[in-house]
Amino acid sequence: MRVSIISTSDVHGYVRADDFRRPLLNDGLGLTRAATVIAALQERASHGEAVVTIENGDFIQGSPLTNYVEKQAPEATGIYQQLADAVGYDVRVFGNHEFNYGRDYLERVMADTPQLLNANVLDAETHQPFIGKPYAVFERAGVKIGVIGLLTKYVAKWEQADNIRGLLFADPVEVAQNYIAELRPQVDVLVIAYHGGFAEDLQTGEPLERLTSENQGYQLLHLPGVDALVTGHQHRMIAEVADGVPTTQPGYRADNVGLITLDLDEQQTVVGREASLIKTADAAERADIVALIEPLQSQTNQWLDTAVGTVGDNMRITDHFAARLHSHPFIELVNRVQMDATQTTIANTALFNDEVRGLANDVTLRDIMTNYIYPNTLVVEALTGQDIKDALEVNGRYFAVAADGTLTVNPLFIEPKVQHYNYDIWSGIDYTFDFSRPAGDRVTAVSYQGQPLDMAATYEVAMNNYRAGGAGNFTMFSTDKIVREVQLETAELIGDYIMAHPEIHIAQPTNITAVGFQK
Repeated sequence: MRVSIISTSDVHGYVRADDFRRPLLNDGLGLTRAATVIAALQERASHGEAVVTIENGDFIQGSPLTNYVEKQAPEATGIYQQLADAVGYDVRVFGNHEFNYGRDYLERVMADTPQLLNANVLDAETHQPFIGKPYAVFERAGVKIGVIGLLTKYVAKWEQADNIRGLLFADPVEVAQNYIAELRPQVDVLVIAYHGGFAEDLQTGEPLERLTSENQGYQLLHLPGVDALVTGHQHRMIAEVADGVPTTQPGYRADNVGLITLDLDEQQTVVGREASLIKTADAAERADIVALIEPLQSQTNQWLDTAVGTVGDNMRITDHFAARLHSHPFIELVNRVQMDATQTTIANTALFNDEVRGLANDVTLRDIMTNYIYPNTLVVEALTGQDIKDALEVNGRYFAVAADGTLTVNPLFIEPKVQHYNYDIWSGIDYTFDFSRPAGDRVTAVSYQGQPLDMAATYEVAMNNYRAGGAGNFTMFSTDKIVREVQLETAELIGDYIMAHPEIHIAQPTNITAVGFQK
């Protein structure tokens, strides 16, 4: 007997093969393509195999379409369940981004989801799953398959307090241990569906990143009684068997489908196991899914083409490395928006990924939404000069000097997952990196309004709510330093700023000096 465990993760609202950029940067993605692959795999059930299909979180947030539904078409939230039913998912779990639009929105969208498994996001008073159930048992082709649904507990560190009010994010490893003990005697195969990833090398256990408990996949993989582990969150492409347990992580935006196969003997004991990823780019878009989403897709695209204003001719980003090293007019614009909205004179932001193109002179909502992809709001923290210098030292780790003396990106920001979003570019201060010096001691000068930064003085700094909680190893940022907040999404603030300033001309910033490498 063969058991197939099929999964997607981190679809992020990319249903059609369309990244919403114009011209298209990537059409080799989308749930419509993944659905075609999944349907072919589900055919195995007709041949007597046991098949379970898992949607592993971050499904309802992350694209212009999900923004449109949340902001402009709240009556259309049922589309997510319709899509899940059309694909034929047996299981759905929370992703961390499911909470970005707030608890009320999440409950409206997912409270009645019959497939929802949630073992560790608990009501703070009852310590029971606030919605969903901790696990499910499926009997397929005479095999009993148990699935436990888990989410990274780090949501509590990232998310705005009101978005997770009354919720407790319990440790997924501890919770899994308890439910494995309960579930294992009832099933032949036990699967964990975890929206989180791996902080260690799967084969050696060596740390690949700072161990923060954000990604506890390695620990879950080694719990006794687990036959298979489905992961996500990191947007990595993983298909391995480690210590006898197969695991998958199928990328981002439905660009891959994960497949785990388990072979069972006559006693229903697992005797063979494989893990693989199936790329979806070569699959046709499934016609019924296209028909289901097309009305909303069209409405979203019409909305995205709304004109906002003009910003000049130097806001396009063609060299992302240079933009991070020297800043860029587009980055300066975002920081100015943050400073204007918060009434501060210092701000930081990140160039989130290399798909960010910046802006043409004529700006539409599409340009803003595809450049600033997260529903972040703004926070002002009171930081000492020393806090600011310490944060700049974290940023200084982003670069490394290659053997030939040239500057490159530190591999730790590329592998095991790309983390460009954890490098901030600052406005309102002047600072110097000397990359000939060791990491942690590269900031040789910082000044504010023409004077050296006072390490003991306090300065108000604007940043997004994600960074304000310390995410990205910025331990000097914390919620107890917050002095005020702006509860409007940054993308909306960018649009408002451009409309309020009909003539924007931002020169190339010159506040960052970088030395100590071969130019």
